[in-house]
Amino acid sequence: MSNLKVLTNGIIKDNPIFVLLLGMCPTLGTTSSAINGLGMGLATMFVLICSNVVVSSIKRFIPDMVRIPSFIVIIASFVTLLQMLMQAFLPGLYATLGLFIPLIVVNCVVLGRAEAFAAKKNPMLSLLDGIGMGLGFTLALTLLGAVREFFGTGRIFDFGVIPEEYGMLVFVLAPGAFIALGYLIAVINSFKKA
Repeated sequence: MSNLKVLTNGIIKDNPIFVLLLGMCPTLGTTSSAINGLGMGLATMFVLICSNVVVSSIKRFIPDMVRIPSFIVIIASFVTLLQMLMQAFLPGLYATLGLFIPLIVVNCVVLGRAEAFAAKKNPMLSLLDGIGMGLGFTLALTLLGAVREFFGTGRIFDFGVIPEEYGMLVFVLAPGAFIALGYLIAVINSFKKA
């Protein structure tokens, strides 16, 4: 398996959001704006990369009986570190993302990659897989957040694009997440078939 294929796999072919439909809780819950989507994506990417490398490095020492609990402890350690760093350096974003940061521990993208990839491959490939899947997750959350923010408020990354009175409030609310995600998946699938 080539390094480039491992790196790009999560961005295009096996995008966690648009193709595998994993991690829907933070996808729908945090993407009311592009900056929230970007922040959540980067936070998840940090945990994904770190946990992949550690799991791959110590997989020989973990008995099969406690493999999954061990992965969860590793992931939870990085999430705790991430929480402390965000509280110290990005308190506004941390306050906005709130409960979704600790939920990274049980995000099926992170645990799934630890189990399906990092536990079977070397640390370098696991690093590249973490970067690729993390980038794909981040791009998907940011795109969904930008679409919802644009249609909901007329802004993207808090920059006014169209007058706010033309925005449709439903896109900033929970139903808008489902609507926007459905349309984005349809558009992406139409490009894949062409």
